Amino acid sequence: MARKKIIFVLPTLTAGGAERVISFIAQNLDKNSFDSKLLILGDESSSAFSVEGIDLIFFNKKRVLHAVPKLYFFLLREKPDFILSSIGHLNTVLGLLSFFLGRTKVFIREASVVSSMGKYSKRKSRLRGRLAIIAYNRVSGIICQSKDMAKDFALNYPGVEGKITTIANPLTSKLQLKSVESDSRTLKVITIGRLSKEKGQARLLKILSKLKRDFHYTILGDGPQKEELLKLADSLGLMGKITFVDHSKDIQGYLEQNDLFLQGSYVEGFPNTVLESCMVGTPVLAFNVPGGTKEIITHNENGFLVEDEDSYLECLENHKYIPPAQIRESVISKFEPKKILGQYENLFKP
Repeated sequence: MARKKIIFVLPTLTAGGAERVISFIAQNLDKNSFDSKLLILGDESSSAFSVEGIDLIFFNKKRVLHAVPKLYFFLLREKPDFILSSIGHLNTVLGLLSFFLGRTKVFIREASVVSSMGKYSKRKSRLRGRLAIIAYNRVSGIICQSKDMAKDFALNYPGVEGKITTIANPLTSKLQLKSVESDSRTLKVITIGRLSKEKGQARLLKILSKLKRDFHYTILGDGPQKEELLKLADSLGLMGKITFVDHSKDIQGYLEQNDLFLQGSYVEGFPNTVLESCMVGTPVLAFNVPGGTKEIITHNENGFLVEDEDSYLECLENHKYIPPAQIRESVISKFEPKKILGQYENLFKP
């Protein structure tokens, strides 16, 4: 039987969750059944991930809109059986192009809880919203990463409910179980991710300012809220207890040196950093918010899910030990790559 031809399409290959997951899936689908290519519309020089074993194509365009004519003729020439894209504006473009792609089936992957993220992003134009409804009703399938995401997507885009499949993110990092013993005298906590309003680092700083026990907080990441967070930390008198790190390739080292991973988000897609922390064996303290966090974290098993800031502070004051091996096993059993890849492969089979 001839292999099915799949083209995965992304705006860029920069260091983001969608880029990491899609490139991982493209490289690891069963090569006996699928012929995969990864198409990047953006600049090759901004690539953050290594791609091996498949064809990798760059259009080197600054914007998705600028790449549309070239993308259309490329797809006509290639005649893939399937296309899979991720990131909202690109999903809309490919949904609209599907009108002209014959038998090619277009699948899109949603990366956020649409209505909740809308509170923290720039307001979309009415035209763009209407085009998205047309596009999403045209595609063959929609992949959501969590139950919350799937439910929310169906409510926001009438008529697509029957097209939605929920597939979680796979474990893509080869992180090892931590061997570092905790120092109970100083609570060491860490947050890794983009510094933006919806990620809630500001409310974490305010909670930590009320913490009575000794602690040190590492914030690893960069983003539009960095200067505001620095000013807030200074005004709360926390600068001596906080380390800001823009970026690092040693995620393993940072995670294993800490007692807790703190997530302050108001909404999440499917947080890869939470998965990584659990892989290392460092428990996660998070708010029970819309998105995939609650599908990763089970309270008192591999971390702690709380409803409000008072409960968050209480968990910090009375940090409960969870064996690292137990934390790691909890995510391996649910999100190991073979299992998730199998769900994608079944989606593309007739």
